[in-house]
Amino acid sequence: MLDLVQALISNPCLKVEVEDGIYDLATPFMEAEYTVDHMGLPENIRKNIWRQYYEAGHMMYLHDEDLAKLKKNVANFIDTASKR
Repeated sequence: MLDLVQALISNPCLKVEVEDGIYDLATPFMEAEYTVDHMGLPENIRKNIWRQYYEAGHMMYLHDEDLAKLKKNVANFIDTASKR
């Protein structure tokens, strides 16, 4: 995470999206939440981290409903983050 913090501070235009599976035994949900919440970033940079949540866990692409949601979220992220 320290590399990500440095990248965000060095480039305040950088956008990051976290795709997070709520029900996941392999990749703990609260670990990502805790990490993002404790990066120590100022609010003007912290707003550049977007979070998306999926029922299916970290392999959301195996669940048809979450796959559609993932496609929509990533497309929206790319479209929005590429505009300045």
